[in-house]
Amino acid sequence: MVEDTIAAISTALGEGGIAIVRISGAEAIAIADRVYRGRRPLGEIAAGRIVYGEIAAGGEIIDEVLVSVFRKPHSYTAEDVVEINCHGGVAAVRRVLDLVLESGARLAEPGEFTKRAFLNGRLDLSQAEAVIDIIRARTELGRKTAVSQLTGRMSDRIRPARSRLIDAIAHIEAAVDYPDEDIDVLDEQELVEGIDEVRRQLGNVLATADAGRILREGVAAAIVGRPNVGKSSLLNRLLRENRALVTEIPGTTRDLIEETMNLRGIPLRIVDTAGIRHTDDLVERLGVARAKESIAEADVVLFVIDGSMELEQEDREIAQLVKTHRVLGIVNKADRDLVVRESDLNHLLPQAKWITVSASEGTNLDEMEEQLWQLIGLSGTLATGDEVVLTRERHRRAVGAAISSLDDALRVIASDLPYDLASIDLQQAADHLGEITGETVKEDVIDRIFERFCIGK
Repeated sequence: MVEDTIAAISTALGEGGIAIVRISGAEAIAIADRVYRGRRPLGEIAAGRIVYGEIAAGGEIIDEVLVSVFRKPHSYTAEDVVEINCHGGVAAVRRVLDLVLESGARLAEPGEFTKRAFLNGRLDLSQAEAVIDIIRARTELGRKTAVSQLTGRMSDRIRPARSRLIDAIAHIEAAVDYPDEDIDVLDEQELVEGIDEVRRQLGNVLATADAGRILREGVAAAIVGRPNVGKSSLLNRLLRENRALVTEIPGTTRDLIEETMNLRGIPLRIVDTAGIRHTDDLVERLGVARAKESIAEADVVLFVIDGSMELEQEDREIAQLVKTHRVLGIVNKADRDLVVRESDLNHLLPQAKWITVSASEGTNLDEMEEQLWQLIGLSGTLATGDEVVLTRERHRRAVGAAISSLDDALRVIASDLPYDLASIDLQQAADHLGEITGETVKEDVIDRIFERFCIGK
């Protein structure tokens, strides 16, 4: 219920300089006053002020605190909000929260503060979802894109398109329902051109969905090859740390090693796999099986061969495993005399781009990262993080459904069927767009969105 007052710890539990207990609701200030001791009651403090005092229970001082007071509607939730800044530490902040709950507040559900901001009209639904994207952003580019969503840039693209559809619906229905009134006759060409323009705009937004998914989820890259070609050395070079054990003994890596690096703002999840070969060793066979699973799950594959040796049958078998994937071929050990020829590589995996590196000495790794970026296919798509990008599957489905409904409307008009049938399709398109901003979304969908937030946000 929006009427009651909620409270939660809004900072991560653990040792730190400061921890924050947030209270929001009609009784937020009164409840805080029941546990706060200072020169003046919080009810007399001007909005936006921070005051020093103590949190106390009876005659016991629990902690020295700084308390911020925000009055509706000028707060995160558009309700009265009090934030108690106490010393960071599990025991102290939990004791403060317990006192607040004992004094009349209810423990907030996950995401309930942001949900109230949405329900009270401070944020639309796409902006509310951007809050969790900012929290979970793993790169600077991801953060910038989420902030762009929070400031309403997605809504700025969706709302005008939806408004234009609603205008068209209103005009169609008025012309159909009141044919004898002084209403402009529908111009079919103008109507079709208007629908086409909205469809084009939505198509441009939909085209960003793959880039948005990559920003949120990252790209899975599997490093594969036969034993001792330098896969673990390559992983260490990419991560700029010695994460994987490197020896001259074939089969050293027997299980998957997964780490994440920042590739020009994209989270790149790199999996170093066991060397793929035929073996009687049970543990190594399990590692090879997992390596093959990683290939199946990878977005891109880094296929490593030893350029100082002739290609072996195992290289050819691995090439068959990865041939349907996006592959960057790595000719490693450029610090030695290379014997692998370009014609060998073209025959081994014709569709792959090949690059020669030395993982042990770090030679040509910048060029390799450039080729990997090109292979992912985002060049120019996410230049600054200011672009409007579909980062959520829910948004992608809504835009796709809206486009499908617009196509249905255009088919109705082209078939000389009654215009009111087209208005049904246009209304469906408008409703799908409203799901993004929250204007037509169902309550159970809202609940599912906010339950993924952390408690305290």
